[in-house]
Amino acid sequence: MTDLTKNHEAFLRLPKPKAVIFDWDNTLVDTWPLIQTAIDKTMVEMGREPWGLEKVRNNVHKSMRESFPEIFGNDWQKAGEIYKSTYRAIHLDQIQLLSGASDLINKLEELGVLQFIVSNKVGTTLRKEAAKIGIDKKFFALIGATDANADKPSREPVDLALMGLDLDPKKDEIWFIGDTITDVECAYNSGCRPIIYCHSEIGVSKTIPMKLLLEGKSGAGALPIYCDHSDVTKLLS
Repeated sequence: MTDLTKNHEAFLRLPKPKAVIFDWDNTLVDTWPLIQTAIDKTMVEMGREPWGLEKVRNNVHKSMRESFPEIFGNDWQKAGEIYKSTYRAIHLDQIQLLSGASDLINKLEELGVLQFIVSNKVGTTLRKEAAKIGIDKKFFALIGATDANADKPSREPVDLALMGLDLDPKKDEIWFIGDTITDVECAYNSGCRPIIYCHSEIGVSKTIPMKLLLEGKSGAGALPIYCDHSDVTKLLS
């Protein structure tokens, strides 16, 4: 088992943020079962083997417009329509916040820390889910796939989220909290501080290389990790 002591210590040393950017899927909300249902139906209808939950967790992190052409080639748009129709048929009835997420969001609001969501979920779907849960007004901007010219890990969706604000990742402490390599790379690309949300049941996402996890980019130090949103609320208190 990998020793993540330095990662947890890095988390405890975090300076207070001026702004926090959250990933959405499986960082603030539990959507792995929904994504698996949609992916598996898409695979079957496209004449392929279903992936199952473990493979979905280990592979899904890019936006559809980046990942589906790699998987389905010229048929990616057809597969995309199957996925979207399947997902949209179930998501609003089943979407729910992860444990401690609501308290963390409220704590940041209480402290006057600006909050954003930058997701690789299609923007319209992202905003419908946030509105369904009743937290959409807590965020200054909710940016999803196709809202910017490029999706995560590009810095463009972060630039769009921060547009017009007196916030500069080069000068200000801006956290980027997410659970996959795409979030870590987007944080680095945009100049934000990457923080990994670790699912207590499954551990750190296998999409994140161990060397990067333990050493950071260019040996800058272990990436901060936490596994319960209540830990952040306590850290900020």
